[in-house]
Amino acid sequence: MKRFYTDLLRWLLRGLARLTIRRYRPAVIGVTGSVGKTSAKLAIAAVLSGGRTPRVRASAGNLNNDLGLPLAILGDWPARDLALISHETPPGAARLRKAFFWCRVIFSSARRLIVKDPGYPEILVLEYGADRPGDIKKLLRIARPNASVVTAIGETPAHLEYYSGPEAVAREKGRLIECLPAAGFAVLNHDDDTVMRLEPRTRARAVTYGFEKGADVRIARFENWMDGGTPRGTAFRLEFAGSSVPVRIPGAFGRAQAYAAAAAAAAGLIFGMNLVKISEALAGYRPASSRMELLPGIKHSLVIDDSYNASPLSMRAALTALGELPAKRRLAVLGDMLEIGKYAPEAHEEVGRLAAGAADLLFTVGPRARFIADAARKCGMKAAKIESFDVADEAAKPLRQAVREGDLILVKGSHAMELDKVVGVIRDTTPSSSSPV
Repeated sequence: MKRFYTDLLRWLLRGLARLTIRRYRPAVIGVTGSVGKTSAKLAIAAVLSGGRTPRVRASAGNLNNDLGLPLAILGDWPARDLALISHETPPGAARLRKAFFWCRVIFSSARRLIVKDPGYPEILVLEYGADRPGDIKKLLRIARPNASVVTAIGETPAHLEYYSGPEAVAREKGRLIECLPAAGFAVLNHDDDTVMRLEPRTRARAVTYGFEKGADVRIARFENWMDGGTPRGTAFRLEFAGSSVPVRIPGAFGRAQAYAAAAAAAAGLIFGMNLVKISEALAGYRPASSRMELLPGIKHSLVIDDSYNASPLSMRAALTALGELPAKRRLAVLGDMLEIGKYAPEAHEEVGRLAAGAADLLFTVGPRARFIADAARKCGMKAAKIESFDVADEAAKPLRQAVREGDLILVKGSHAMELDKVVGVIRDTTPSSSSPV
């Protein structure tokens, strides 16, 4: 019976979302990839909101499946309501509140179809998730984009567990550019070979972005933005068609943020903005929480909170950023990378080799992360500098004791590893503390 009501709800939401798209005809920008979807989505929304078309909505949180995508199309729902239907609320809990929320969604969406809402967005920026084969196809039945962005896939993508191999993941994500009309745009990560192999599969005009030469929107002069010896954010230039502009993103680190900004710049150019306007709009971009977010830590340390999720590609980027930032000591707290199937041992060992070169102390959390610890030892990291734990709660106290003044601590792992608990233990939350940004 429960399955019946769930299927009925999905059917209603899909129908209402399709009718809403037909009624209001917004431009739809679809974003997919194994890494960087949320950051790209938020950066795109920030850029386009600063342009000539201010009514822009980006899907909230992780609304990227056949339940979340319709929700993003149907309204801009409060975070407290979305928390009811997320993993934050266990199944069976808050049933009455959930029922009221779904009733409100259905009735307000139906009303919007009858009485036109002058404030409905002119542009929707939507995430398209692909946890399993066929997911993108299902989402395209709800909303087909006019422009699609493929962020990064890599050689060992996230959610690989349910696919035959990396190429199968790429083919699934490639559906988002296959569906584009000839007048559409495919925004592709020029630095990712797997992404660029998808280009022949679209009729749309391709616009590329990245660090490498040959990208249409190129990132140059990337550096960590420092102020009085304290990291403040990232700084770089965006180049396009012989022109360039400076960009600064406060409070976040790593090349992933530059990629997000470049993807957003490509979207802005597609919608007729110039580089100066794009640079000004990016000044208002703030990355989502727990994505390479710099926070004040205990004992006058700094914490890079990247605890939201992890994949081989994003682990590499995070450890690279850790190694580039100045600190008395660098600590890495790394958890399991989930949903990569048979590639898990090899992928975790590669992370261990990278951690040995980037961190002075290594804490691992989870059974798979022990491969990280073993590989780091084999690469010359002393056993006394490595500690392994089964769950986040076990790691919290030893890590807190290990932290010293001037330390820089990276915390990263798949969401299910609950490394946000570790961040909570080592983050300085006293009223007198202030964010370094």
